[in-house]
Amino acid sequence: MGKLLCRGSMLCLLCFSTLSAFAEKNLSGVWVGNYSEDYPDRLPGPELGDYGGLPINDADRLRAQSWSASLIALPEYQCRVHPSDYASSFANIRIWEERDPISEQLIAIRIQHFAWQTRRTIWMDGREHPPAFAQHTAMGFSTGEWNGHQLKIKTTHLKEGWLRRNGVARSDQATVTEYFIRHGDYLTWTVIIDDPVYLEEPFIRNRDYIYTIDDQIGSYPCDPVVEMVRAPGYIPHHLPGTNTDMLIYSERHDIPLEAAMGGPESMYPEYVETLRELPRPSELEGQE
Repeated sequence: MGKLLCRGSMLCLLCFSTLSAFAEKNLSGVWVGNYSEDYPDRLPGPELGDYGGLPINDADRLRAQSWSASLIALPEYQCRVHPSDYASSFANIRIWEERDPISEQLIAIRIQHFAWQTRRTIWMDGREHPPAFAQHTAMGFSTGEWNGHQLKIKTTHLKEGWLRRNGVARSDQATVTEYFIRHGDYLTWTVIIDDPVYLEEPFIRNRDYIYTIDDQIGSYPCDPVVEMVRAPGYIPHHLPGTNTDMLIYSERHDIPLEAAMGGPESMYPEYVETLRELPRPSELEGQE
């Protein structure tokens, strides 16, 4: 009788484990980025002075206006990796699992990004996030859980990074929530950034990937070089009110400068009514 109970218990445990696994999706493999969404922002890069639709505050706007594109030519910046909340913007990724060799319980999900060969770990074993004073890194500290077929990830302890490649910053106090959703050979990666320092509302971006059996993640060597001789310690920048590049996007597309400077109100459809009341650059030229 004891043996039967034991076998029955083992069978129940096996069934329970199998049913639990049904809620998970196998995300492992190489995924190729689909650039049909937000192409100009992801590959050519956003234009200078284009912050429209971003929920930034005055502090982040000042950071962006002070930024100079020459910054990335400094040897110290040339091999600076993309943070985990921005790495989804372009290039391919590889995902694989780490499981306990005996119980087959999922310990962690690993993600490798082509650019700079960054690798991050998403802990799936229920561990807690470290205290606030723990080390901050470009990848941060990530934990995950399955919500049905969705992998939900929480990331803290990120170094300061950026939201867009035109100077819009993200502070080291941000918390990032991500969702990986697989539908057959398609993977959607949703990133939600809450930043109490630079954002007045959450910032959201979506990225799509396509599963492939024909590609691999190649190496990404990065050797910094001196591209331009500068005085030691010089950091390219613009002092407040001196960056005329802020006008390029507004004037090129005849968009009111106030709208181009973004803010949470510019995120919503109702902002169209405000937009109609703002003077466009072409109208201002006619008044001069």
